Amino acid sequence: MSKIIKWGILGCGRIAHKFAEGLRVLPGAKLEAVASKTERKAEDLGKTFGVKKIYNNYEGLVNNHAVDVIYIATTHNFHYQNALFCLTHGKHVLCEKPITLNADQAEDLIKTARNNNLFLMEAMWTRFLPCIIKLNELIEQDIIGEIKHITADFGINREFDPKIRAFNPELGGGALLDLGIYPINFARMVYKQSPCKIKSSADIGITKVDEKSCYLFEYENGQTAMLSSSYRLLMTHEAFIFGTKGYLKIPDFYHPTKIVLKLEAKPKKIFRFPFKSTGYNYEALEVMKCLISNQIESKIMPLNETLEIMKTMDIIRSQWNLKYPGE
Repeated sequence: MSKIIKWGILGCGRIAHKFAEGLRVLPGAKLEAVASKTERKAEDLGKTFGVKKIYNNYEGLVNNHAVDVIYIATTHNFHYQNALFCLTHGKHVLCEKPITLNADQAEDLIKTARNNNLFLMEAMWTRFLPCIIKLNELIEQDIIGEIKHITADFGINREFDPKIRAFNPELGGGALLDLGIYPINFARMVYKQSPCKIKSSADIGITKVDEKSCYLFEYENGQTAMLSSSYRLLMTHEAFIFGTKGYLKIPDFYHPTKIVLKLEAKPKKIFRFPFKSTGYNYEALEVMKCLISNQIESKIMPLNETLEIMKTMDIIRSQWNLKYPGE
């Protein structure tokens, strides 16, 4: 890219380091500034990546005129206020998923961004990986015929600790928002529509967040999806797309490097698409392309889809009577 896009990072935890590492492999990307209210974290990220400006407050970051776009890497409960703060200070925003705790907050961010002609995107990094780009091409080619059913699960067996984000309602914890968003996003991407019927169940733990949850989606034309997520079970992390001519299997579907194609009476065919660096570089590249071409949202991860997915997760949580303190 001929133009240099200067990045800021707000929130300097583990995922911020992965994102910063991804920026390193992108020509035209420069990490200009980082900010955290925990000074040690800001210093650590800044020194690791040779950043010019290191702030222990967010005001310094949003008022840095050299910064073009800010990546928000704080916990879920802070996404709305952090993104709104950046947008109201005239900064383009890439916000870590889920973009907010609920659809009302997401809708407000979208309106703010559009009213101010600013770029906004949810950082659903999976959508931009080479393997997922190839998957969408195969689907467009109708290679497995009419798609009838999808399965996808994402589960991690975490040791219980009520203070960490996974189990802490104050931080927007629970499997749905952190892990379940991946299979839900995957189904929305494949079917290109939201479900018309949603049935869900959850194991609500002692901290009052979902430790394991399952989601059955039905669509207008009879298509279905069976999805699940968990912080208490190690799951396969596989997705299957079943069509009238065969199926596609995507191992590690939230960061895949291969696709298995199986058609009737034919041997399996494997497509391999490894990704560079941490993989976060692909979503960053999409942001940069959009900014250079003066687009305020991505066609790959459009804001209307982000909002639809948030509404779907709102419906699911309403079935469990689960609300967060930050809502």
